[in-house]
Amino acid sequence: MKRFKRVYIEITNVCNLACSFCPKTTREPVFMSLETFRNALGQIKPYTDYIYFHVKGEPLLHPGLDEFLDVSHEMGFQVNITTNGTLIDKVKDKIMTKPALRQINFSLHSFGGNEEAHYRKEYIHHILAFVKEALNKSDMMIALRLWNLDPAQVEPGTPKNHEILDILEKAFQLDSKIQEKAYRDRGIKITDRLFLNQDHEFKWPDINEAEDDGTGFCYGLRSHAAILADGTVVPCCLDGNGLISLGNIKDRSFSEIIKSNRAMAILDGFSKRLAVEELCRKCGYRKRFGAE
Repeated sequence: MKRFKRVYIEITNVCNLACSFCPKTTREPVFMSLETFRNALGQIKPYTDYIYFHVKGEPLLHPGLDEFLDVSHEMGFQVNITTNGTLIDKVKDKIMTKPALRQINFSLHSFGGNEEAHYRKEYIHHILAFVKEALNKSDMMIALRLWNLDPAQVEPGTPKNHEILDILEKAFQLDSKIQEKAYRDRGIKITDRLFLNQDHEFKWPDINEAEDDGTGFCYGLRSHAAILADGTVVPCCLDGNGLISLGNIKDRSFSEIIKSNRAMAILDGFSKRLAVEELCRKCGYRKRFGAE
């Protein structure tokens, strides 16, 4: 049986921020029900042991987050959460020692450019307080994510990124300057189970953009798949509007959906280094794996 490295489960498509780099979904706002979540886990259990609580939306907004983590543990899954981190103080006691929570990723680029400096510092200090407590009380891994590798920038990172890097260096009493590694290393180990990941700013695929010749490769439906908050299955976590709907787990089994004609056409196309779906032909991420 085909195994995935992970399956993305979008427990909500609702977010408390409106970041410029993250276009809002055109779908109706949804918080996944516990019934749909259990159904999803039961259907994907033969295919993976790892689930990621995101596609669109902010997972820490879900009122049943702690219960979802308990059910995940009960059913033998390990969970990764990607969050903007603004709500971490409100939920930390619910998630801190949950055995299912394998890793939490904080998107530190989520605050916009209009906030005052004091807000940015308060924001990062709340996250770092959680990080230190979690490293002490749990076995979870933590990744801090920054988009500050823009080659057009003369210096590595914008001023607000420099603020964050300075705070990290002081908080963990680092011997070397993180900023000096910004271009050399994308992943920097800060301490045990704590990492800083840096990359270029990401652009979501947009159906309204011009498409290219479609050449390239993608791991969608090879190493991963995604289930949106309403139960719709899509090939990857970048289909934030569910345009490549392969089916819904409420109507058909996950097993049937990933073997459907449309799903197999996507796989066969990328086996030939060719995108068959319109959205895929408008996704720059695909070009990262063109030489695979």
